[in-house]
Order: sequence, then structure tokens, then C-alpha cells
Amino acid sequence: MINLVNRFTGSVDISPAFKPRPNIKHVVFDFDGTISLIREGWPEIMLPMFEELLPHVDTDTPESVRKMLFNDIMTLNGKQTIYQMIRFCERVAERAGVPEDPIYYKREYLRRLENKINGRIEGLLNKETTPEKFLLHGVLDLLNQLEKCGFSLYLASGTDEQYVKREAKLLGVSDFFGEHIYGALDDYKSFSKQKVIKQILKDNSVSGDSLLVFGDGYVEIENCKSVGGLAIAVASDEANNGSGKFDDWKHKRLLSVGADIVVPDYRDSAVLLEVIKGK
Repeated sequence: MINLVNRFTGSVDISPAFKPRPNIKHVVFDFDGTISLIREGWPEIMLPMFEELLPHVDTDTPESVRKMLFNDIMTLNGKQTIYQMIRFCERVAERAGVPEDPIYYKREYLRRLENKINGRIEGLLNKETTPEKFLLHGVLDLLNQLEKCGFSLYLASGTDEQYVKREAKLLGVSDFFGEHIYGALDDYKSFSKQKVIKQILKDNSVSGDSLLVFGDGYVEIENCKSVGGLAIAVASDEANNGSGKFDDWKHKRLLSVGADIVVPDYRDSAVLLEVIKGK
């Protein structure tokens, strides 16, 4: 394993259980934090909103409330946004509050988030900003290499599908995925990353050992491992793109749910693919 690590120029963590997968055929990507940085800083919108709207109890301290809410938010990172709102409703009810419908909180969160990222979107639309600014370091090289390998690529995000498609197009990555771009729907029970993965395996009559998943959330890593796929966790430091450093919270969390390899970005994409293939 040490020999494998030494092939990388940047940080990498390889599980002792890792085994190469030369038969990979299908590759699933998460979007935000894995490919796109347009929504970088989203926890800084969700967390203060929850702090503002959560009923107070006598035993609260600002630190304890913040820690509880942050853990709730990040534990559900990768699932559809509505699940974070459902969890918040449970927290409100625990404190003898009367929560609004989860969709109310989701809409308010998205309103606040759009205010934060609107300048980024406008800059990309007007071509005042290059897509590279909001693409995780090295991801275009990785996507090009995967495409040359003949792999089928899929995008599955917990963000609403309309926004995923909008932002994938703005970043110039839509064509890698074609019609295989999936995101959260109003009928949230009709979509999940697990359903996308199972449908890929069913439609192509393949087993999980032909599946490769890239993601920065525990959900897609767990979903991948549950069907026998190979999971590459991306513990991206979104606020410092290109730093090559792990986000500590993501790093620990993603290892704990069974990631085979953890990287901070894709600076070593060629080596990574060789290691995956067993070359």
C-alpha cells in the first residue's frame, strides 16, 4: 500500500481493503463539492438559518447548538436537501416548537443560497468568469480520461435537478454525461442516489464490481459500497480549491463509511486511474 501512495504527488489515503478494479464500466459522480464549486459555502447559509429559526431551551449554549446543527447538516450531506430540512423539523419539535413544512424551510434556504451564488452564476453566464474557477482542481482532466477509457458517466446530485443541469452546462461538463444527469425532484421519494445506482446496474445487466463512484458525501459512498462498487471519496477543501489539502471533517467521515481511496482533488487523476485499474 505504501508503494501505491508514493505514486501520488498529492495527498491520498488508501484503505487497506482496496483492490484494483480492471473491469470498471460505469462511473457515477456527485456534483457539488465533487465537480462544482458554484455552491461552495452552502453550509454557511444553512447553519445560520437553522440557528436563527431553532427554538431556544435553557440548556443551550451557542456552541452546543451550532455543533448539533452542523453535525445534522453534514451527516446528511449527499442526500437531497429536503432531508436536512426534515431533520431540522424534528429538532424544532424536540424543543416543543411547531415546525413549518420541510418544503418551507427548503425554499427559504434556497432563496438565501441563490442570493449568495447569484453573482457566480451571472459571471459564468456573461463569461466574465471562467468555468475553471468553479471546477474542482483537475476534474476536467479526469473526465476527459474517463471518457477516453470508454466508461459510461453519470451525474447524481442531492441538489434540485433543474439547478444541477443549469450549473453543469455553465461549467461545460454537461456533454460528458449527456442524458444521465439526475437531481432532486419535488416528489423527493421518487429520487435517490441509491435508486440511480441500482437502475444503472439493472439497465446494463452488470454487478456492482463494475461500478466506480466519486463523491464528497457519505451517502454516495455508502450507496456504492452497498452494491459492491469502488468508492473514491473526495474530501475537498472547497474554500481553498487547489490547495491539495483534505477537509478534515469530510476526510474522517468518508473513511468511516468505507471509502476505498480518499483524495482532496484530482491533481493525480492519471495515477489514480492506473491504480484503480491495477496498472
